[in-house]
Amino acid sequence: MRTVYSGELHVSYGQFYVDSRSRRDGDDPGPSPACAGQANGLCGAAVPGRLFLVTGLHTGRVGLTVEVHGAPPPLDDGWEDVVEASFQPASASTVVLPWGDGPLCALDLLPVDHRVRYCGRGMDRGRQEELAVLEGGAPVDHYLLQFWPAPPAEDLVVRQTSRSAAHWHRHARGLPPPPTPEQRAAAERRRREERRAAEQAARERTEALSWGGRLPSRRVREAGCNARGLVPLDRDLLDAVDAACPATQRGLARWAAHRALTVAGLDDVDWITPALAALDRGESLPAPFDDPQRVWDRFFADDRIPHTLVDSPAGCHDNPLRQAMAMPALLAAAEPDPLCAALDALFAAAVTYGTDYPTLFAQARRQFPTLGPDRQAP
Repeated sequence: MRTVYSGELHVSYGQFYVDSRSRRDGDDPGPSPACAGQANGLCGAAVPGRLFLVTGLHTGRVGLTVEVHGAPPPLDDGWEDVVEASFQPASASTVVLPWGDGPLCALDLLPVDHRVRYCGRGMDRGRQEELAVLEGGAPVDHYLLQFWPAPPAEDLVVRQTSRSAAHWHRHARGLPPPPTPEQRAAAERRRREERRAAEQAARERTEALSWGGRLPSRRVREAGCNARGLVPLDRDLLDAVDAACPATQRGLARWAAHRALTVAGLDDVDWITPALAALDRGESLPAPFDDPQRVWDRFFADDRIPHTLVDSPAGCHDNPLRQAMAMPALLAAAEPDPLCAALDALFAAAVTYGTDYPTLFAQARRQFPTLGPDRQAP
């Protein structure tokens, strides 16, 4: 026999617990779920891996002894109320828990089937003399918890003396039976599914906020292009481009590239104009546009390239070089996917226009009526 604890226990609400679950989150299942389907109401064992133990005293100190045995111990006649139940630890960590506090002691039980005997003495006095205990008097009700390995069996009331124990036994016998393992598994599956659904809904709400409050089509979300850049500028235009036919998207991409290069003063640079012509013919861009690195090397080495700064629209780069913003519009317009070409070229052109981007968008809507009415029109 091993005495795990012998001393006083502070109880609240006339209860304390034994818990072996790996996650002890302080939840209180209450006497009804804990004692469901039982004959006794003092030691609730219906929640797997956990015991719910009732005391006569509502709040204060009681005496408690906890023992672990290798075989059923003899029953001492000095205990007035005695019950037994089966208990299987859910982990190798089984502890005695006061209400709302950390572990009182660890039992070091193996995670195999056990029998638990819960004995009480002075339960009625504990309830009647609570004030004296609270004012510093010695505990008047005492309890004994004993554990030993044993196969599962029905719980039972071994001895009943106090009115308090009789009350809790009547309560337990009036409860419906606990859920079966299959019902518990189904309930856990439902909880997991509900949790996954809630997490998915939260992710969708967060993503929708990042798209201006509503999600675009899956194609836009998975395209990998700079569609998000258009969200703070003109969310409706993003949807309109997505809804347009591929021919309109391709035409918009070319148009946006021309507008960006024209505003940046690059449309007549001799090594850039062949690329614009090839774009209009639907051909691959000529050298150096077949290699983005060579494009930028040529761009920064050409002294004829003007260098002007542009006031950026909200959410874009801080006062970038207008000409450097225009070049990506040309490269984007040649992308194989017409949707990505349109969105990327239009965003690059918008940044090239800077804070005057609404003018660009109004021109786009006039040029391509399927994109919707011109917002700047009277």
